[in-house]
Amino acid sequence: MHLDFLHRAFWAATRQDLDCFVIDNNGFVLVSERLQEVGRFLGEADGALLTQLLGMGVFSQVTMYDYQAMCKPPNHHHSAAWPLVNPISALLTTARWLANELLLLLLQWSAWGAWRGDSGAQAKAVFHHSHKHKKQEVLQPCDTEYPVFVHQTAIQEANGIIGCGACQKMFVMQQIPHSNLLLLVTDSTCDCSVFPQVLQEAIQIKYNASVKCDRMRSQKVRRRPDSCHAFHPEENAQDCGGTAHTSASLLPLLLPLCAWALLPSCCGDTCPV
Repeated sequence: MHLDFLHRAFWAATRQDLDCFVIDNNGFVLVSERLQEVGRFLGEADGALLTQLLGMGVFSQVTMYDYQAMCKPPNHHHSAAWPLVNPISALLTTARWLANELLLLLLQWSAWGAWRGDSGAQAKAVFHHSHKHKKQEVLQPCDTEYPVFVHQTAIQEANGIIGCGACQKMFVMQQIPHSNLLLLVTDSTCDCSVFPQVLQEAIQIKYNASVKCDRMRSQKVRRRPDSCHAFHPEENAQDCGGTAHTSASLLPLLLPLCAWALLPSCCGDTCPV
């Protein structure tokens, strides 16, 4: 079943004065009246609703770890005036910046002279774009942790009221049979923007000296196996591709030789141009 067909059938069968969501067991929106919410996490679309579901035990939060993440390096400059402390460093930085600007100017000038008209304008735009985005942030390996939300399958339906200050927001949750999807219906008239969003942002793990050493010792170093296992006792060698027995055809090998032999005879005046 296509998602657009499910979306049309879903809204044809529900009341339009309600906010309805179809989410999966990890809280990601699959169907919503607002298309910009499709594919997003429920905590971003409705933080109050997800907070209430977490409090009722419908969803549980699990911390996951990424040991192959990339993070921004720490900034050791305590103030913007640090480069001015060392005049030589400031002079070298200025010279490096001037050299980069001169190189970009020469490249842009040569491209402008080679390409005229629209091509020149396009080249200028390309170089301006590359000059604008030339400073890319350098990342370094790090460890991060991020929250993951999982539906507790023991709770297949729930309902409640969320107090949002001046109003109360009612909601009903029902698991869709024979699937990992949940149907959520909430009141659209009550504004619960006082609740913050629940995000799945990754946070870098900061290790102290001792924990960092233990972390590096426990990290397994990848290496090749000590021995090579080129076959298996239960493997049938006849099922292999048999590329070792592939032989080249004789005719394609003779074609270049025939062309080389006939080439001198075509060098006279009778040979067509």
